[in-house]
Amino acid sequence: MSTPRQPSGGSGSGSGNGRRPVPRGAAPRGQSAAGRGQSAKGQPVKGQPAKAQPVRGQSAKAQPAKVQPAKTAAARTPRAPQQRRPEGRPPARSQAAVRPRPKTRPPQRPKALRLAEPKRRLRVITVVMSLVFSVFAGRLVQLQLVDADALAADANTNRYLNIPITAERGSITSSDGVALAATVDAYDITADPAMFTPEATGIPDAPEQAAALLSPILGVPKEKIAADLHTPKTRYKRLAPQQTPAAKSQISDLKASLEKQAGSRACQAQKKLLGKPAEQGGRTRVDNECANPLAGVFNRETQKRIYPADGLAANLVGFVNGEGAGAGGLELQYQQQLAGKDGHSSYAQAGGRLVPTAGGSRDPAVPGSDVRLTVNRDIQWAAQRAITDQVANSGAEKGYVVVQDVKTGQVLAMATAPGFNPNDLSLSKQAQLGNAALQDAYEPGSTAKLMSMAAVLDSGKATWDTKVTVPNRLVRAGQQFKDDVDHDTWYLTLAGVLAKSSNIGTIEAVETLGGGDQLTANKALDGYMRKFGVAQPTGLNFPGETSGKLKKPEDLVASEKYNIAFGQGPMQMNALQATSVYSTIANGGVRVAPSIVQGVTSPDGKYSPNPAGEQTRVVSEETAKTLTSMLESVVDDEQGTGGKAAIPGYRVAGKTGTANRGAANGVGYDGYTASFIGFAPADAPRYTVSCTLQGPVNGHFGGQLCGPVFKQVMEFTLKTMQVPPSGSQAPNLAVDWKP
Repeated sequence: MSTPRQPSGGSGSGSGNGRRPVPRGAAPRGQSAAGRGQSAKGQPVKGQPAKAQPVRGQSAKAQPAKVQPAKTAAARTPRAPQQRRPEGRPPARSQAAVRPRPKTRPPQRPKALRLAEPKRRLRVITVVMSLVFSVFAGRLVQLQLVDADALAADANTNRYLNIPITAERGSITSSDGVALAATVDAYDITADPAMFTPEATGIPDAPEQAAALLSPILGVPKEKIAADLHTPKTRYKRLAPQQTPAAKSQISDLKASLEKQAGSRACQAQKKLLGKPAEQGGRTRVDNECANPLAGVFNRETQKRIYPADGLAANLVGFVNGEGAGAGGLELQYQQQLAGKDGHSSYAQAGGRLVPTAGGSRDPAVPGSDVRLTVNRDIQWAAQRAITDQVANSGAEKGYVVVQDVKTGQVLAMATAPGFNPNDLSLSKQAQLGNAALQDAYEPGSTAKLMSMAAVLDSGKATWDTKVTVPNRLVRAGQQFKDDVDHDTWYLTLAGVLAKSSNIGTIEAVETLGGGDQLTANKALDGYMRKFGVAQPTGLNFPGETSGKLKKPEDLVASEKYNIAFGQGPMQMNALQATSVYSTIANGGVRVAPSIVQGVTSPDGKYSPNPAGEQTRVVSEETAKTLTSMLESVVDDEQGTGGKAAIPGYRVAGKTGTANRGAANGVGYDGYTASFIGFAPADAPRYTVSCTLQGPVNGHFGGQLCGPVFKQVMEFTLKTMQVPPSGSQAPNLAVDWKP
């Protein structure tokens, strides 16, 4: 029986106990740390080295290997009972019972990790995350609340294109409904400048390439087109308005050809490399053959104003500007009715193509109304041809013819020469674009003597056969007055004074209105002239129309008190006002306000006629009949000045006019105004025709220059309107008397 093992205070080989030596410092199995040479309080036990204490933080793997059990059960020796230490732990094993430690280098103690304070780290992370989330929250508030509307509008602006829809402009027609101004289909060539940037096209000079292609087709300088395309912040630009269908088709075909070429595989491969790094084969641009500089060019269907009869009634009808709005004549005056109301269309686009599923809006346009004139096309043509020829033959600066219905006041023709072609304004001068028949204020001369005679007869101061002695000169206000020709003393009737167009005889007749007081006479004459429409609006409201001028009687000075009686000096009229004076006499002394528009047809087809012209009695019917007979003597009598206006088969009443023409600067006179105004048939008046020439050089007498024009236009008018010839002879009033 072997002796139980006793604890040993020193080291031993331990070879006699049948166990493998235990490495130094290792605790035998079943022995706690308290029994490995230290007390329960951690103090070293006597006889044990301090080195055997375990190291703080050392893991189990760093401990010495476990003690291996004995190979045979017989070699094991029963342990003797051990007395517990006061600390309650068994005594440590003796060194003899422990295997000797191998003589190896003790393991190095690992470095301890110094950890940060968790609370401080958590506070830093919390602050950083709070700042990040605050930035995000602020940006969200700005986008969704503050700038939401503006951003939405910008998004829609970039996504949606707003295209105006031009309303179809109404027509201007003659009295029989034939268009003098009409609207046909045309195309506005437009562009989206944002599609011409280098990023969008892959080439740096897309605007210049597009301009070079479009300029020959549109007739617009390529510099202007390029400048319009260099505005990428604008999504809509009109490059050329109102182009023909042929120009539109030419651009569309060219665009399709370029698009097909740019869509090839090789070109698509180039486009995929745009913007990529150079080491990846990236490109900064594509070849010109692979670019379609017209991808951002479009066409918008619109209308174009045309004038089928070219220059017929152009000075009356007027013209439109480049935007299709009225800029002159009736086109300007009736702009609101003709233009209608434009609409608009909004649609989503991507790369210039319509996105059908993205929605949009459309506000349709409302067409304009049609304006029907009182103008007869055929009579207008005859008047225009006649005055154009005579302006050329006489070398006049300009001339105009007016034809008026004496019963209704409607203007059947208003022709001006030189005229213009509204289809091509570039061929005309600025002075030709107006309507001189309404815009020129001139001294009418002897044609105004009809008003003087009307005042004398209607006031009962004289009759047609009142005897008047006409000297070669008449002195009034320190000035000598004379007639157009020198003559011996004439002995004329009042009808003869009018027939021979005597200035002196007219002054003497008007003096009877005042009973010796010229101011009273002038006040009476002024009253009649204003009732005839002198210095009064005609009622047409035509753009640029003049009301003329008539100086008040109390303001007349010196010779003005007398020369006003024969249409010179302090009075001016336009051609329609002068024509209306004769129409008043032809209508039995009742003035009917002139009109030039019959009515308006609205877009729904409803026709609204204009009201009849206002009527005003100027002289009595008896006075009007007497004046008509006196006017016939001007044409029929061999002493009359208007023989060239006679029309075979018709009785004609009229008056010549030859006046000094006021200088352009308003000081003095320069040249002449030649005129003739008359109506027919004199026995049953229907129409009045007036002719006026300004500044003729091949002659200057109204009877010689305008008499033939009157005859040509009046004869054509009577035949066109199927007016039967006169059924009676002129009264042939006596024009002179023997003393």
